[in-house]
Amino acid sequence: MAKGNIGVTTENIFPVIKKFLYSDHEIFLREMVSNAVDATQKLKTLAEKGDFKGELGELKVSVSLDKDAGTLTFSDNGIGMTEEEIDRYINQIAFSGVTDFLDKYKDNANAIIGHFGLGFYSSFMVSDKVDIITRSYKDNAQAVKWSCDGSPEYEIEPAEKAERGTDIVLHIADDCKEFLEESKITELLNKYCKFMAVPVVFGKKKEWNSDEKKMVETAEDNVINSTEPLWTKQPSTLKDEDYKSFYSTLYPMQDEPLFWIHLNVDFPFHLTGILYFPRVQSNLDLQRNKIQLYCNQVFVTDQVEGIVPDFLTLLHGVIDSPDIPLNVSRSYLQSDSNVKKIASYITKKVADRLNGIFKTDRKDYEEKWDSLKVFINYGMLTEESFYDRAKDFALFKDTEGKYFTFEEYKTLIKDQQTDKDGTLVYLYANDKDEQYTYIEAAKAKGYSVLMFDGQLDNATLGLFEQKFEKSRFTRVDGDILDRLIQKEDVKKVELSKEDSDKLTEAFKTKLPQMDKVTFNVEIQALGETSAPVMFTQSEYMRRMKDMSRYQSGMGFYGQMPDSYNLVLNSDNAVIKAVIADTGKEETISQLIDLALLQNGMLKGEALDKFLKRSVELLK
Repeated sequence: MAKGNIGVTTENIFPVIKKFLYSDHEIFLREMVSNAVDATQKLKTLAEKGDFKGELGELKVSVSLDKDAGTLTFSDNGIGMTEEEIDRYINQIAFSGVTDFLDKYKDNANAIIGHFGLGFYSSFMVSDKVDIITRSYKDNAQAVKWSCDGSPEYEIEPAEKAERGTDIVLHIADDCKEFLEESKITELLNKYCKFMAVPVVFGKKKEWNSDEKKMVETAEDNVINSTEPLWTKQPSTLKDEDYKSFYSTLYPMQDEPLFWIHLNVDFPFHLTGILYFPRVQSNLDLQRNKIQLYCNQVFVTDQVEGIVPDFLTLLHGVIDSPDIPLNVSRSYLQSDSNVKKIASYITKKVADRLNGIFKTDRKDYEEKWDSLKVFINYGMLTEESFYDRAKDFALFKDTEGKYFTFEEYKTLIKDQQTDKDGTLVYLYANDKDEQYTYIEAAKAKGYSVLMFDGQLDNATLGLFEQKFEKSRFTRVDGDILDRLIQKEDVKKVELSKEDSDKLTEAFKTKLPQMDKVTFNVEIQALGETSAPVMFTQSEYMRRMKDMSRYQSGMGFYGQMPDSYNLVLNSDNAVIKAVIADTGKEETISQLIDLALLQNGMLKGEALDKFLKRSVELLK
């Protein structure tokens, strides 16, 4: 038996592993299985090159539990190791600057464990002792056993092992007994190893025994992974049903996706994957972090911010790349040139796919637009390069359910909806029922009204006003229609100051007191056929309040009261009658209530009074 000290240039690697990596201790399983898979694949490569002429047999990795013995074992029939190779690969942790490296990344398990030379040592995160029993594939190789109890000291001695390969036996520590539970190991194998390139076996398959009335083991190995997941295959060999089936494997409880994008690039970086556009629900945050990141079919994370553009974190699917530096800090990721190239490539592929669908089957694209819109709006808001691509396939939908590209809609409205200053005015509504009267009034003038009722529609207004030349967006109830699209100078109100003041005061005294609502009264000459009164609301303030719900730092606007203008039409016969006899209190109350009702603001007791008053006026 030989003894020695592990060659590491810091006093003791094990307290660092135990203390600083404990929060991520489950990744030991990923590292153990990955090492076993690597050893198996290396043997396969040697055989393909002719350097190994023996029988490969059934290549696989096995994981086994012995709860009574307190051990978790990882076995492979790969290349194995000689005593010299154990000394080289296990006993020597000798990368440069190890102390500085450990100090810098002491809180990041992936950073340390993934670094060359330390993957195996993740086993000590959960173990009091680790044994390696291994036999090299080389002819006449002597099997050896290596043991370490979590100190720098190790023992190595000859062992009995009939077949090539390696068994790594973890003697699980008392504070990590959860890793001796079959359910826990099953959960982690499904999380980290579901698509590894070599079969991973955990026990035997079970089936229901009606006689014993319980699940019993069969003779068949329980292979937990698919060695050739869909993203590793050529798109030309796959059908729509293959993509849908794979999606249901990844997300069992989700509805069918809208469509998907198969990524496959070899230069200037390696990247494969499949991204799915899900059917979007109302809450953005619930949709995030559904993209799974793999490195050579080994699961790494579903926290992909910094690797894919922010707006694409709303997508679902898989990305696999050996060229992403997975085991470093997020700040490094965000500055890495390869990652930036990958993010740019993914953005381009998504844009190309959307544009392709739009051009080849516009009808289908329009039918999916309400679900697609949140992705495209978010992308345009957060990625300048994506806006430049998306402007050709992003759509507007009007209140009649018709769809237009930006350019098509501009052509449609430019003659009718250009004001006297040459500004093109885009009218929109966000509630077709509540703003029905205003929408109909606009349509009666030959105007078109867009439907902006999506989560991010209000946020895109400012973007469009920046991008569209000499254009303005305003909600259809934001002001008197003739002032929303002003074709000529405002007609002057032909009232004396005394009559104006009396009229204003008469209405002010009848306006209701509402929590977090303020009212102003103004008089305009709007023509005899226009409504006698209506409420309008500042476009700017309403937009700021809407944005305060989604953007931090804008809470001030959210706390401000809603401000409404009650506009009195001095040309209307009803208002003229009120001017002639400002004591008509019932008429004033009725007019105010009608305007409130039109805006969905008349409720409870006030609504009841209005209805009773209406009945009385009819008598």
